[in-house]
Amino acid sequence: MLFRKSIINGTYIGSKNRKSLIDLSIPQINNGKLIVFIHGYMGYKDWGCWNLVERYFNKLGYSFCKFNMSHNGGTEVNGIDFPDTKAFEKNCYSYEIDDLECVLNWIDQTEITFKSIHLMGHSRGGAIALLNAKKDKVDSIIACAAICDIESRFPNGKKLEEWKTNKIRFIKNGRTKQELGHSYSQYEDFILNQEKLNIKNACKKTKKPTLIFHGKEDESVSINEGKKIAEWLNTSLNVIKNTQHTFGSSQPWNYDYLPKPLEGLCYKTHLFLQKTFP
Repeated sequence: MLFRKSIINGTYIGSKNRKSLIDLSIPQINNGKLIVFIHGYMGYKDWGCWNLVERYFNKLGYSFCKFNMSHNGGTEVNGIDFPDTKAFEKNCYSYEIDDLECVLNWIDQTEITFKSIHLMGHSRGGAIALLNAKKDKVDSIIACAAICDIESRFPNGKKLEEWKTNKIRFIKNGRTKQELGHSYSQYEDFILNQEKLNIKNACKKTKKPTLIFHGKEDESVSINEGKKIAEWLNTSLNVIKNTQHTFGSSQPWNYDYLPKPLEGLCYKTHLFLQKTFP
C-alpha cells in the first residue's frame, strides 16, 4: 500500500516534557479523515491488534495516528515491556489528557491538513477521548469498552489509607508478570483535578457525534459503565455479543487478520464516520 506519509516509532514530547513513541500513517489516496487512537491502562500503541486496526482503516482511506502515553512505562527504545517502572509509577489521568493535547499539537506541526479528526479510545483510553471531546480540533469520539468513572478505579477505606501511608501500591501485570508501582500522587492528582476528570459531566456537555461500543461479556469493565456513558450522551450503546474487553484481541496476536468482534467494531466505525462526515 502506498502512503503519502508513514512514521513508525517517531517521537513526540508529552506531559512533563517526556518523550514517547508515536505512529502516523497517511495513505496516498485518502479521505481527509484522521483517526487518533488512544490505548488503555497498561497498554501501548502496538498491543495486540492495534496495528491491524490501523491497517484496516488505512485500506479504507483513513489516516491513522497511535501513540504511547508519556508515562505508560515504555521508552523510546522499548515501547512494550514497561522498562521504565518509575515513569509508570508517576502516571496519572491528567498527564494522559496532556499527552493527547501534545499529540494533537504534534499532528499540527506536520503541516498536513485533515478535514476531520476523530478520537478512538479503548478502556481507559476511551475515557481520555470522552474527556477531550470539547476540544475544537476534535470532530467525533469512538469509545470502546470505556470506563465511566475514574474515582472508582482507586481503592477506598482501609486500602486507601494504607496507600496514603505507604505512598505506593503494586498491581501485577498479567503479561510481563511485573509488580508495577502506583504512587499515591496519582490519587492526589485526581483530587486536585476532579472537575477536569469528571467523565459524566464531559459527556453531558458535549455536542460532538459519539459512537459507544462494549463487549457483552466484558470481564474488566462492566457493560453497565457503557450503558451509563450512552445515557449521559443521549445515544445508543453498541453491544457486541459473545466478546470480552478487548473484542477478541490478545497480546501477542500472531495472526494477520482481525478477530471477528473487533473487525465488526471497525466496520461500524467506518459506517458511522462515512455517514456523519461524508
